[in-house]
Amino acid sequence: MAEKEEQFYLVRSDVLPESMKKTLQAKELLERNKVASVFDAVQQVDLSRSVFYKYRDAVFPFRAMVKQRMITLFFHLEDRTGTLSELLAIVAGSGGNILTIHQTIPLQGRANVTISLNTAGMHTDIQSLLDDLRALAYVDKVEVLSSEA
Repeated sequence: MAEKEEQFYLVRSDVLPESMKKTLQAKELLERNKVASVFDAVQQVDLSRSVFYKYRDAVFPFRAMVKQRMITLFFHLEDRTGTLSELLAIVAGSGGNILTIHQTIPLQGRANVTISLNTAGMHTDIQSLLDDLRALAYVDKVEVLSSEA
């Protein structure tokens, strides 16, 4: 059976069912560490755990979707021990959340690496990160393949 393509809708909060609103409230309590567990969160907003689990991965506040910033970077690297781990440490040190990594098999001492990351939590601007990555001795090339705000 073929998988159905997911569809998304932007809906005003006043037309959401009460159970979805309470799920959002419970998620907010958990995200802000106002409660210690899902049990405490659903109890505080008067929601059953089964309803919470039914909707938790399906309903999101609009601001949470807008703050996600994704960028895909392409690197051409020398094939040396520790090269990729050092590069990843710089990205992680900037606050970037690495989502995917793809590396080709090195040919003639060089490898291509593509990294997708979420920049929403970064405390360094993208240009500074790119400058730091380009300054590495084993990096031949860094390109931004795609970016979405």
